[in-house]
Amino acid sequence: MALEMNVPAVGESISEVTIANWLKADGDHVEMDEVICELESDKATFELTAEASGTLRIAAEEGDTLEIGALICSIEEGEGSAEAASEETSEASSEAPAATGEVLEMTVPAVGESISEVTIASWTKEEGDYVELDEIICEIESDKATFELTAEASGILKVFAAEGDTLAIGDLICKIEVMEGGAPAANGSKAPQAEASSNNAAAPSENDTYATGHASPAAAKILSEKGIDPSTVKGTGKDGRITKEDAEKAQKQAAAPKKEAAAAAPKKEEATAPAASGARVQRREKMTSLRKTISKRLVSVKNETAMLTTFNEVDMKPVMDLRAKYKEMFKEKHEIGLGFMSFFTKAVTVALQEWPAVNAYIDGNELVYNDYADVSIAVSAPKGLVVPVIRNAESLSLADIEKEVRRLALRARDNKLTIPEMEGGTFTITNGGVFGSMLSTPIINAPQSAILGMHNIVERPVAINGEVHIRPIMYVALSYDHRIIDGRESVSFLKRVKELLEDPIRLLLDV
Repeated sequence: MALEMNVPAVGESISEVTIANWLKADGDHVEMDEVICELESDKATFELTAEASGTLRIAAEEGDTLEIGALICSIEEGEGSAEAASEETSEASSEAPAATGEVLEMTVPAVGESISEVTIASWTKEEGDYVELDEIICEIESDKATFELTAEASGILKVFAAEGDTLAIGDLICKIEVMEGGAPAANGSKAPQAEASSNNAAAPSENDTYATGHASPAAAKILSEKGIDPSTVKGTGKDGRITKEDAEKAQKQAAAPKKEAAAAAPKKEEATAPAASGARVQRREKMTSLRKTISKRLVSVKNETAMLTTFNEVDMKPVMDLRAKYKEMFKEKHEIGLGFMSFFTKAVTVALQEWPAVNAYIDGNELVYNDYADVSIAVSAPKGLVVPVIRNAESLSLADIEKEVRRLALRARDNKLTIPEMEGGTFTITNGGVFGSMLSTPIINAPQSAILGMHNIVERPVAINGEVHIRPIMYVALSYDHRIIDGRESVSFLKRVKELLEDPIRLLLDV
């Protein structure tokens, strides 16, 4: 009896899908719930699992576009190759002494109230590996942070989501065949396969399976972008499967015969354009969830706010002189360096108390004013821009602010920031000056209403008491939502920040 499998309904607005990749070949034996192919829509990638055990009969090829409900394949139930059956029997017999019979399903955990989906960033374990309880098996990314997924039991790992897949909260990630008595012996099923592949690398062996030389979904995309034939790449994964790492390391082979033929061919008399020197390589990378979310939010802010930017300049000499005079004593006492960020943060908190509209935001038809200053500091992390928050910055000293800035920056660099550390925030400071920016118009960090942009310090001629002096000048920019902040408030706020920085003693005297 053959069971027909059709394109499932994968979303209300999705009317067709494309066959991205077959993980099984026509005639292969498949198990129920085993992933057999990947489907792509204009919004996401989905995995199709077998609805029964049997022999697979493919009706649609890779690259075909099918409507919802169209036939993809059929499964001849109760049938399969003798070789597949014998392999399953041998695997079952090798695992039987330690297996408990329990299969634990691991799904995408809830990682935050506002997070509805995550992306599989990387697997630290492979299909068929033995994993220990609480051992890290993969990393998952959300639009805000990266999390580590640990095994919920000891046993054999069965992977159901490839690297790069985007899953909703609660979706199946993997299964663990629970084992007792520790890891399987070293002379188990995996060792003979590895030995066979190493001894017979040049020719197919009796132990070769469909996975041999077959690229994983993530690897297939990378090879396709590079224009590399998967048959020319040696796989290091299970049963010789080509992994993502294999694809990243693969290099396109030079077409030597074509070059020789071109050299032997007679030269044409027509003048031709000179060949471009150097490699002309183009590569594509899938956007991370963090990068996609940043893109959506920035466009949303530009479209949904009446954003305007006002500028001023700050003579940084008083702050620089103060730092030079006390930096050694400051570091000796507080065990932290004295930087510019603490002065700017402290000046901002004072100005926010005097101009509360800059520290407020719009919620529907209401204005929400904050009597505290949770200052967000924009930090460039390896995976994108993150904005951790310094809580109650108005009550912190310069030393406390410097310590908190350093702590958050280190956690951002190591991708260890948590959701609570990035949630909230009433005002944002961003420092493009560390990268050499002279002037910019920063974009508001929604739902906040304003953001202060710092820039590089450059010696410029300025007029002081009718005389020209060379002073270290920084341009500062305040982008604000004109719906809640008027021009008088924005300009006065930035002017107050300028006054406090040009006479930093005011920060200590609170005047």
